[in-house]
Amino acid sequence: MKTPTPLPLILLLLPLLAIVSTAQDFGFFYFVQQWPGSYCNTAKSCCYPTTGKPAADFGIHGLWPNYNDGSYPSNCDPDNFYDESKITDLIAAMQAEWPTLACPSGDGSKFWSHEWEKHGTCSESILDEHSYFEAALDLKKQVDLLQILKGAGINPDDGSYSVRSISRAIKDATGFTPGIECNVDESGDTQLYQVYICVDANGKDLIECPVYPRSKCSSSVEFPSF
Repeated sequence: MKTPTPLPLILLLLPLLAIVSTAQDFGFFYFVQQWPGSYCNTAKSCCYPTTGKPAADFGIHGLWPNYNDGSYPSNCDPDNFYDESKITDLIAAMQAEWPTLACPSGDGSKFWSHEWEKHGTCSESILDEHSYFEAALDLKKQVDLLQILKGAGINPDDGSYSVRSISRAIKDATGFTPGIECNVDESGDTQLYQVYICVDANGKDLIECPVYPRSKCSSSVEFPSF
């Protein structure tokens, strides 16, 4: 007959079990960049950050842990709050590369806090807060979407471009097929909104996506100016 585990020992093991349960078990990251012209060119509109109008460039939306079946973890560690003092050396770069466009205008801290607490905490066994934001900034340097698209003759000039040509340009430059997300402008026209690039679970190397985000893009989409 198996001897029952003494209750005090069980209590001692509980913290260890909690640590194991929060260990990295996701499959990959979505690194998501958004086009500010498409964010702002909707019925909801936008507000420029208190630091001024962002550059006419793709901005980081987030670095999101995902499971290979398309689902994702979120808010994995409610006790690990966003602490801006840990990333003071990154703030200037984040204001430039990860600007907020939400209303009312802000300095970005609310946006970054949301991204860390909802998504970043789910990768904390691999990336601490500083490493998480730094990884996203490094990926932005690695995947310069605007220059990639301009190099393929796809410009933010309010023109219409095929989703296939957008996807092909990004794959030719990065080696991997992106996910393309569209939204709708005030006139009801479909426009290029976000680009998803898949990254390994260490947050460093680009990979082919195990699954792509759902998107309702027409065959051709507008690429609005900003």
